Amino acid sequence: MRMSLISSVAVAFVVVGGTALAQSVGTWKLNLEKSKYNLLQEPKSATLVYEPAGAGIKVTVDQVPADGPAIHYAYSADYNGKDVAVVGSPNGDTAARTRVNATTTSLVNKKGGQILSTMTLADSTDGKTLTITTTGKDATGKKIDSVAVYEKQ
Repeated sequence: MRMSLISSVAVAFVVVGGTALAQSVGTWKLNLEKSKYNLLQEPKSATLVYEPAGAGIKVTVDQVPADGPAIHYAYSADYNGKDVAVVGSPNGDTAARTRVNATTTSLVNKKGGQILSTMTLADSTDGKTLTITTTGKDATGKKIDSVAVYEKQ
C-alpha cells in the first residue's frame, strides 16, 4: 500500500511537472518549407517565444507578413479556457488557451467577442518541433486553413 502511494505521487509529479513545462517553453522559428498556408497568407518569417508564467504561459510573437509591416504582440494566459486580452495582433483582441493533453493545447482567437480562428498547438515527442494547425478566418474575413511547423532554437 505504501509503495503504491509513493508510486502514485511520483507519477502525479511527473505528469503535472511535464504538463506545466511541456507546451513549447523556449524560442521557436517558423520552417516555411515544412509549413502549408493558403495562397498569399504565408508570412516571410515568424518567431514565437514561450515562457512559463504562473499557471500558464507568456507568449511573444514576432512575424513579418508577406506584405505590410512587421507584427509584434505578447500576452499571458492560463490553460483554463478564459479569454485574456491580446494587444497588437491583427487577428484577435482576446485569446483563450485550454490544455488538451501533456503536449497539446487549444487556442481560440476572438475579435469583438466573435471567434475568428481556432488553433491546435502540438509539441513533438522529442520536443524539437511545434506544429500549429489553424482554421477559421482572419480579421478581414479571409479563410485560414494552415499548418505552421516551428523548430526549437
